[in-house]
Amino acid sequence: MLQRAYSPFVRVAIIANAVGTAVIFLLVGIMNIDVIARGLFHAPLRGVVEVVIFSLILIVFLQLPDVVRSNRLTRSDGFLVFAEERFPRFAALASKLIDVMSTIFMALIAWTVWPEFHESFGSCHFFTPPEFGTPPTGDFWTDLSVAFARCEYFGTPGIFTAPWWPAKLAISFSVTLCAIIFAFKAVLGRREHTLADEGESPV
Repeated sequence: MLQRAYSPFVRVAIIANAVGTAVIFLLVGIMNIDVIARGLFHAPLRGVVEVVIFSLILIVFLQLPDVVRSNRLTRSDGFLVFAEERFPRFAALASKLIDVMSTIFMALIAWTVWPEFHESFGSCHFFTPPEFGTPPTGDFWTDLSVAFARCEYFGTPGIFTAPWWPAKLAISFSVTLCAIIFAFKAVLGRREHTLADEGESPV
């Protein structure tokens, strides 16, 4: 039952990882174009530094849940590997405790970031009339463009700016999914969690 409930989160983590990989390819393309433009035309692309910063946020946090799922998160587990050979019960308990603590830690981050995303998204006033500035005209694309211009942004005006809320949404989504995955790992245990990833049923 738990394995079936866990499967959708596995698929979401894999899809998010694929999207993060696509962002990597896009970033590589932009950087190559910038290098060529600098070398051949002495005209670098404007805003490449800002694009790199924004892309790195998306890449890291979109790929993080799948890294957690597949046990590739960087950590010092030499002691656990040693203990698993001699004291398997202690190692299993310690691993479960780490997963529980990781669940709490990720949940706290999600709880902290979500209000920031909500505030950043709300600054655009996509669905509510703004207190100041241009009122809605009734034309969808015009109002959407004006709303994006109102968003809380990062970057350098006149060179490159981007709204903050997509990055904060990616962070909130990532840490929430990581918390869920860690919780399933804590409940299922290492062996059952691995079998669930592979679509098998533990004996």
